[in-house]
Parts: sequence; structure tokens; C-alpha cells
Amino acid sequence: MTRILGISAFYHDSAAALVADGKIVAAAQEERFTRLKHDSSFPTHAVHYCLGDLEDDLDYIAYYEKPLLKFDRLLETYLGFGPKGFRSFRTALPVWLKEKLFLKQTLRRRLPAADRAKLVFVEHHESHAASAFFPSPFDQAAILTLDGVGEWSTCTFGVGEGNRLRLEAQLEFPHSLGLLYSAFTYYCGFKVNSGEYKLMGLAPYGKPVYQELILEHLLDLKPDGSLWMNMEYFNYCQGLTMTNDNFHDLFGGPPRLPEANLEQRHMDLAASIQSVTEEAMMRMAREIHRRTGQKNLVLAGGVALNCVARAFP
Repeated sequence: MTRILGISAFYHDSAAALVADGKIVAAAQEERFTRLKHDSSFPTHAVHYCLGDLEDDLDYIAYYEKPLLKFDRLLETYLGFGPKGFRSFRTALPVWLKEKLFLKQTLRRRLPAADRAKLVFVEHHESHAASAFFPSPFDQAAILTLDGVGEWSTCTFGVGEGNRLRLEAQLEFPHSLGLLYSAFTYYCGFKVNSGEYKLMGLAPYGKPVYQELILEHLLDLKPDGSLWMNMEYFNYCQGLTMTNDNFHDLFGGPPRLPEANLEQRHMDLAASIQSVTEEAMMRMAREIHRRTGQKNLVLAGGVALNCVARAFP
């Protein structure tokens, strides 16, 4: 029997899962044990829950991204926007030097009884693709992954067949449907990486009156769903916020303060970015169907958690 322990840590919602001969045996998020919402620490409790007494019998330990490739993006982004991005770079660097760059040592130290297990670092969107296709009921399916950003990828598509998958195309940072949605999450006063569901829930109370403004100024959305974002309106590459003064001027004022009263403007903004997101995902799905001919489609990633956009007509 081949046993694989999968680990996600040091970003948000740390978790662990145990797979034995291709079947999920156990899975848990660390926050369930620590009671810390979106706990990003090493998932010690979740690992213990999944493994029980099986730690000595592990064959593989799989991590959900490639840290060195992600650090390459961090460095290249800073060099591309420096010196403006120094504050953001300075904030991120201690975490990388303390934990992420030495992840092999961290995993061995935290799992001393798993010394004989082979460590495998999987690209972030490959992890998403695997999480969508392998538990699905399909022998063959097209795969679409969408989130903020992994190492460099922000969106990928590919095909899964049997016990294999291949990713055929991708969008790259900083152009990201997930980061676009998170920018509006931030602007409407919600927390990035956890408050996006609130923005989705706010959307039905508004009208998409800003949709054309978004498509005219913020991004170029192609017929195949690929997109190019106008970085003159965003700050996430070089700063500690998602949006900048150009964005604020375009939509009529500064970001809403957390817990401040919601205005109709915020509801309309939510409805507008929700509509843009749904249109982008529909275009991507049509293009993937055209290129792969697959009748089944599986989705994964933070954007795929948008259950309204996911309900394709």
C-alpha cells in the first residue's frame, strides 16, 4: 500500500490529507483544532489526526507548491517595480528566510518519524488540478484552475485521463481573475483571502452598473477568457494594498473602512465584478471545450469557490 501525506501550510487555511492507494483516508484543516480562523501555521494537529500511528509507514510527503519558484516570482516582482516594492518585499522576506526557503528542513523537523518518506513539491496549480480531477467520478475531463496566484500561474487549463493529468496553458501573474476579485474585496472593506464570499453575497443586492467601466479601464478580456490587467490601477505588486489612488478615483472614493456602513455603491461594485467574473469563466469554459472536446469539466482554486459563477447555465 502506498501512503501519501499532503500538506498545505504557511499561507492561509493550513491543512493535511492522507491518501492510501489513491483513496482519501483522512483530511482536516488546522483551524478545526486550534480554533484560529484561517490558521496558516504548520498543520501539526491536522497531520496527527490524519496519520494516527501511521507516520512510520509513509511513502511520500507532498507539498502544495514549489517554494523556490514562488520566491523567484517575489524577487522578480520586486526588481520589476523597485524601489517602490521595497516595503512589501521587506515585509515578506522574514517569513521566507525563517520558514519557506528551508521547507525541506522544516518538514523533516516537524515529521521526524517520516525520514524515509520521499518529499515531493508539486506546482500550486497542479495541486488544484489534482484536487479537482482525481476525486471526480470522471475517467476523462477538462480541468480549469483559477485563483489569485500560485508560483507564477493564476489560471491553467488541461485534461485529466485515468491516473494522469496534463496542464496545457496558463495565465501568469500579475494578470489574475482572482486578484481582480480580491481587489474589489479589499476596496469594499472586506479581508482579502477570506472575505471574497462576502462580496459574492453582496452582489445580488446591487446592479452591475460598473461592469463596462471595469472592462474599459481595468482589464482587457479576450474572447477566449484570457485577460490582461491594467496595473496602473492596482498596488499588489509593489505595495501592501490591493488598489491605488487611480482605482479609488475611478470608482468614486477611498476604500470602505471595515465595519463601516455599506452603501448602494458597494453593492453595485460587488454586482459588477461578479458579472465580469462570471463572463470571464464562461468564456474560459467555452474555449476549453472547443480545444479539448471534453464533455466533462472540473474546476478548482479560490475563484472556483465562487459558487454563483460556478453554476454555468
